[in-house]
Amino acid sequence: MSAGQILLDWLNRVFGHAEALVLLALIAITMIFLLTLGVYVAPLLAGLIFAFALNGLVVRLVQWNVPRLIAILIVLALFLGGFVGLAIGILPLVSAQLENLIEQLPKAVIAVQGFLERMATNNPLFVPEALVSTINQSAQEQLTNWAAQLVQELFQQLPNIVGLLLFFILVPIALFFFLKDHRVLVGYFQAFLPTERPLLNQVGVETLEQMGSYVRGKLLEILIVGLVCYVVFSLLGLQFALLLSLLVGISVIIPFVGAAVVTLPVVAVGLIQFGWTWEFFWVVACYVVIQVLDGNVLVPLLFAETNDLHPIVIITAILTFGGLWGIWGVFFAIPLATFIRAIIHGWPTKTKIPEVGNAP
Repeated sequence: MSAGQILLDWLNRVFGHAEALVLLALIAITMIFLLTLGVYVAPLLAGLIFAFALNGLVVRLVQWNVPRLIAILIVLALFLGGFVGLAIGILPLVSAQLENLIEQLPKAVIAVQGFLERMATNNPLFVPEALVSTINQSAQEQLTNWAAQLVQELFQQLPNIVGLLLFFILVPIALFFFLKDHRVLVGYFQAFLPTERPLLNQVGVETLEQMGSYVRGKLLEILIVGLVCYVVFSLLGLQFALLLSLLVGISVIIPFVGAAVVTLPVVAVGLIQFGWTWEFFWVVACYVVIQVLDGNVLVPLLFAETNDLHPIVIITAILTFGGLWGIWGVFFAIPLATFIRAIIHGWPTKTKIPEVGNAP
């Protein structure tokens, strides 16, 4: 059999089903839409994300005989209340700690310079003085320019304030209509699909379930990890406890990589504050315990249905979708990988290859 005939047979087997072509077209249209217009419809996408997270609460209230519209209004009020509480109660504290960190940054640089100089004095063979001098000079130059660059960057971001305000206004509106009219919106979408669509129904149901459970679980994981870190860091007397806890909580969005990256500021702040003392080692030990419990206890409990993805698949999805859509791509890397797996699992072919266990 010629190579051309083999290729034609493969194309006929994989893409010979009409529903497979429809699914392929939907994937292509969605990708093009997100790549070209994703930035402009970000409030709608954010509203959709929160709708996935809060729809379960609406369903629970409806099960308690609360009218659906009243349930949606209650959930929306809770969402707005939580957002306002975050803006009024937590963000000012984080901002104050961030300003304090910026003020203490020169002291931290001086402390690191002194540590390097002592290393060069005590171990000249391993840490040459010329290298230390070069590092210190470069650090001093960067620190001098850093403040000016920060002010310039803030002024450049001022035009985005209007867009940010518009974003926060449109997100609750989009959330309300996604919760209220999701069946109507799904009906509009289904009107363009074939009448007989078992594959699309299978992939759609599996994807919606996975997406909803993932968003709810990830938001809950951020809250639990951030809160536990804040309590532990506060009890240990670590400076910038709220700021570091916020970073650790957000870092769980990026599996494996986030924990490794956020370790650096936690260790750096602890080392500069406590030095090589037992307090520093207690901070590191408690942080390691939190990360271990998060990865081995909390994550399996929250993501039991999506926890069977191979780590290589997860890292590949993070790099790929994060490169395409930034933080949103990183956040949805795992559900998107699960979506692709659902497509592969349910993809219709004209001839099914027998499974190993059923092979003659």
